[in-house]
Amino acid sequence: MSNDKPHDPIPEEFDSPQAAGEFWDTHSLADYWAETEEAHFEVDLRQSVYLIPVEKDLAESVAQRAKAQGLSSQTLINLWLAEKLREAA
Repeated sequence: MSNDKPHDPIPEEFDSPQAAGEFWDTHSLADYWAETEEAHFEVDLRQSVYLIPVEKDLAESVAQRAKAQGLSSQTLINLWLAEKLREAA
């Protein structure tokens, strides 16, 4: 698609990261290049992530509960583990 053809406007906001992904899966950034602007940000590469296996059924239950609370599974698990560690201290 060339830059002088009309294209769908970029939404002001996306409902979710998945919605943004779906938009960009079907649209080319080349068609929107004139609408982009330079961005500056910092990235902290020191943060560590630890992958711990979880049983499938347990992971699905956590995901359902997290979604109901408007949280990611990762956030809910971190909150629960911190709470349990405080209780055990």
